[in-house]
Amino acid sequence: MSGIRSTRIRAALFTAPLVAIGILGTAVVPAGATTSHPAKSLTCRGEGVDPKAHVRHRTETVIHAPLRTIWKLQADVERWPSWQGAVTTVNRLDHGPFRKGSAFRWTTPVPPNPTTPATSLEITSTVEQLKRNSCIRWAGPAIGEGLRIDGVHVWNFTEVKGGVRVSTDETHTGAQVEADVPTATKILRQGLEAWLRELKTAAEAPTHNRPH
Repeated sequence: MSGIRSTRIRAALFTAPLVAIGILGTAVVPAGATTSHPAKSLTCRGEGVDPKAHVRHRTETVIHAPLRTIWKLQADVERWPSWQGAVTTVNRLDHGPFRKGSAFRWTTPVPPNPTTPATSLEITSTVEQLKRNSCIRWAGPAIGEGLRIDGVHVWNFTEVKGGVRVSTDETHTGAQVEADVPTATKILRQGLEAWLRELKTAAEAPTHNRPH
């Protein structure tokens, strides 16, 4: 849950984020109403985002880099601060390969908005589904001053001609974000788009694409 920057609320959990460049579908509805999204939820091993969440964004981009490079950047969570400008810290809470059950705690700033002050979110994300080089789904709470978000974040990685299509879908729930769904959705959208832009920049950098 499944993924926030200085321009975003996100709980990796989310995460991721959580994502960018072609908006495939976001619905904004008043609190208490039924949320309906024109785009089908992304899934990982059959599980998707929260279907009842009012705050949701789904987007994607094509990255011109090998799948192994993109996967390593995304799965090596402790190195996120080296390529994501607004990720302040990341600590794995388990050891070994990134897998189902892996958990990590990370921090990221959130700008002030009409319902909450500027704060830093501490996000605890747990990987609930994962298929190597194919998909990740994580979820968990993000907590800051006057703010709690529960997020679910799904990532899909699909090889296409010339690169990899990276798609992401994220939902947020919580009293503060549900008090202003349009603003929360905008912040989520901006955060996911920034995440994908920075993932694309890092993966396409010449240092990541030298022959081994």
